[in-house]
Amino acid sequence: MERTRGIAEAVSAVRRGELIVLPTDTVYGIGADAFTPAAVSALLKAKGRGREMPPPVLVGSVRAATALVEDLGPYGQDLIDEFWPGGLTLVCRANRSLMWDLGETKGTVAVRMPMHELAVELLKETGPLAVSSANLSGSPAARNAEAAEEMLGDSVEVYLDGGASGHGDPSTIIDLTGSVPRLLRAGAVPVEKIRAVVGILLTDDEDDAKDEDEPDGASAPLSLTKDTHAKDAAEPSDAPAPPSLQKDASPADEPKDGDVPSLTKDEPAKDATEPGDVPSLTKDEPAKGAAEPEDVPEGGDVPSLTKDEPAKTADEPAKVAKVAKDAEDGAAKTTDSSPADEKR
Repeated sequence: MERTRGIAEAVSAVRRGELIVLPTDTVYGIGADAFTPAAVSALLKAKGRGREMPPPVLVGSVRAATALVEDLGPYGQDLIDEFWPGGLTLVCRANRSLMWDLGETKGTVAVRMPMHELAVELLKETGPLAVSSANLSGSPAARNAEAAEEMLGDSVEVYLDGGASGHGDPSTIIDLTGSVPRLLRAGAVPVEKIRAVVGILLTDDEDDAKDEDEPDGASAPLSLTKDTHAKDAAEPSDAPAPPSLQKDASPADEPKDGDVPSLTKDEPAKDATEPGDVPSLTKDEPAKGAAEPEDVPEGGDVPSLTKDEPAKTADEPAKVAKVAKDAEDGAAKTTDSSPADEKR
């Protein structure tokens, strides 16, 4: 009779937006209606917490839990079948259609179905409750109603006394929002049993070891180290050589036919070399071209443009005048012979 009356008073307090304390299979908890934002804020204030630490939600059935989440992922249902009701809290993506405010949840919700007859009976009457451990933030969680009342006092309307709580360990929390389950807090359910169900379970220790083994894994696709430039300098054949802008280019850097032209200071010397020869960028190269007269074409092949050429051309009018004179003499001779022909 007293139990029934206590549950009824707790249900009424929850519906009025007030706080209650209830026993669970782990530790005692302080609870409020999950769909009453003012009640959730009062819960956090009573514990001395901020919105950055939103409370989990306790449910009285698996169906109630599935209504609060988008999905359980590939491992959620197996974990529920194995460990619910019990000391396992699952973090899932929250149902976006729900009108509630648990704090800064980043779109997630932590749900659990406790293995405690009084708590489950109450939850079936109230619906989902936002529940956190019954203690002040930083203090040990209460394992009985008296210890909870000493810490929380008048901030709570109804204290349900169910005797000492179970083993006293908090629930184990598993994050199911990623592709692989992750351990957020070790607790009542051993990690080995969870790993036996899901096959793989990420922990903070494993993540740290992975980071140490693979320090450069994230930057491997793109290296910005000095060695990259050294490699590029050792393989110039993959792309045409850029124009040289240095004054002291070495003979090994002399361009061949078809290469990119050099823009060095001594480049004009290239005009003094023969076609097809490799231009030299050294100081003495022009003298070599001047010392090769055999390359000058022979007379008659190509007109000479030297200084003596006009004298040769000046003889041409004399030859023309002589031919003209001979022609005139021939004509005169013919004229003189005409009378003799007539006498005959």
